[in-house]
Amino acid sequence: MKALLLAAGMGSRLRPITDTVPKCMVPIMGRPLLDYWLDLLGPAKGCDEIIINTHYLPEPVHRHVANSPYRSKIKLVHEGALLGTGGTLMANLPRLIGSDALIAHADNLTLFRLADFVQAFEQRPTGCVATMMSFDTDSPQTCGILELDAEGVVQGFHEKVANPPGTLANAAVFMFSNAALGTIRELGRQCVSEISLDIVPRLLGRMNTWRNTTYHRDIGSPEALSAAENEFPDIYKAFHQ
Repeated sequence: MKALLLAAGMGSRLRPITDTVPKCMVPIMGRPLLDYWLDLLGPAKGCDEIIINTHYLPEPVHRHVANSPYRSKIKLVHEGALLGTGGTLMANLPRLIGSDALIAHADNLTLFRLADFVQAFEQRPTGCVATMMSFDTDSPQTCGILELDAEGVVQGFHEKVANPPGTLANAAVFMFSNAALGTIRELGRQCVSEISLDIVPRLLGRMNTWRNTTYHRDIGSPEALSAAENEFPDIYKAFHQ
């Protein structure tokens, strides 16, 4: 398995914090957000390479990765112009094709057992080529809301609509099989800008889900960051006991 952490965003809603700190380096419990992703993926024996894209304020990310205990697994890829989440995936397909791949929006704060997520992918229903992490959101209007069948396969997807049909949301963490990566490659870069808008709708009926019941939050606004700072310490402590 390889992993692609999408970490190049500017975090404009978090200004003034992100005037000097890239969003993936915003501290939670005194540690950069990126570290929680590296702690998740770095020790995993089945994860051979972690690709991280950079764009805005890349130097702090480069310095941090250079001192990471997982630096031998990490490949930094700089984007002179932001490609969008789908564009970044397309640009890195040559490194990903040939294996299964975990793709994650690394500007979210999350906590889960990687082995459980991978197991859901490996045991996906016949015909499914990918697995999406889901979670229950307290702000469904700001998320992509899912409709599932009895097997947990995504049948409907509603991205940031005014009256979403529920609270079960896309966590923007995916496992794509090599077959799914091949399907994405066939779309062509000109057809793919964002994963949620250009890839997920094309995989309806072919993507099962795994629900993260431990913790997941987009920390893209000051209010969300404040909520995470209040919620996360106790959850993190209990998770690691």
